[in-house]
Amino acid sequence: MSNNNNNDNNQSKIYPTSIVVDKPTTPTMPLVPKTNLTMQQSQASQAQARALPGLTKTRSGCCCRAICCVLCLLLVLVVVVGVLTLVFYLVFHPKVPDYSIDRLRITDFRLNVDLSLYAKFNVRVTAKNPNKKIGIYYEKGGKMSVWYEKTQLCRGAFPGFYQGPLNTTRVEVSLSGQNQYGTTLMAALQQQQQTGNVPLDLKVDQPVAIRVRNMKLGKVRFLVHCKLTVDSLSSNNLISIKASSCKISVKL
Repeated sequence: MSNNNNNDNNQSKIYPTSIVVDKPTTPTMPLVPKTNLTMQQSQASQAQARALPGLTKTRSGCCCRAICCVLCLLLVLVVVVGVLTLVFYLVFHPKVPDYSIDRLRITDFRLNVDLSLYAKFNVRVTAKNPNKKIGIYYEKGGKMSVWYEKTQLCRGAFPGFYQGPLNTTRVEVSLSGQNQYGTTLMAALQQQQQTGNVPLDLKVDQPVAIRVRNMKLGKVRFLVHCKLTVDSLSSNNLISIKASSCKISVKL
């Protein structure tokens, strides 16, 4: 009996067995076929390539329009200034002043101990304003100088004043200067003086402003160059001016 019971008990026992469950395998094929993916990438690259030239053209177009606008504004400004200048010329008939050197006096002309040449001149200038409707303001800062060939002998300040229409004004200008090459310069001047004709250059750089009726217009510069021929350079004597001619130019 016991053997039967044991057999029954052995048969009723259930021993676990290992069960292998297959895991679902991940599909190796892409969701999008490789051929379609390559085509999409190619199309995207082509779209970007087409978009970049368009963007470049847009920027170039903007730059060209901006440059054209600036050039047009400049052209309009030039035309307006030209028209105003023409109207001013037709209405007021502006003329440059006339200048002449009336008198030249040398108050000091000597060699110093250090062999430098010291010169002191006094010049009287006559300025004529031939304009009927234009006045001239001679501003501060004007300069006048006397030259022998390319060497400056002396210089001084040109006085400021107002000159009305059809006005003639005479001004006295004092000039002084010192040149370190006194011995050489004095020898050349003495040799030139023996001929009785000493050439000198007088130069004026003068800022002026134009007055039209009650309006004071912008400043310009008068550049005056006078060529003189004198008989000598003796100090404390009135120098005889044998020839004189002045030219004037206007600098904006």
